[in-house]
Amino acid sequence: MKRITIFMVFICLAGPSFADEFTQADADRWMAEFNLVAEEGRRLWSSPEIGTNGVACGQCHPNAANTHPETYPKFQKQLGRVIQLWEMFNWCLRNPLEGKEMAADDPRMIALQAYALKERRGVKLDPGKH
Repeated sequence: MKRITIFMVFICLAGPSFADEFTQADADRWMAEFNLVAEEGRRLWSSPEIGTNGVACGQCHPNAANTHPETYPKFQKQLGRVIQLWEMFNWCLRNPLEGKEMAADDPRMIALQAYALKERRGVKLDPGKH
């Protein structure tokens, strides 16, 4: 409910032309779709199926803790450059999980990111933070 209130405030601040384009039904549908994708991400996060060695993301990062999606893009020492969150997920897929990388637009990658972001909702965006 809080997200919808913030969305409605955004609509009001964006002006009448924006407000006329989107309805509460739109906002409800978008949130429902996001929640479905995030739920699939939670399932994948808890499952060893995306790796080859029986390890799941959640074994090192329960509830997507310490992935800090709100800090990306940022410098990641494992890769030696500034990266997006999905690139760090791929590093984990290749290394600890001994699995195959996923494309940024792979529905599974999107689901994993949605889950991590949902778990960190309410945390202030702070790109670049270590």
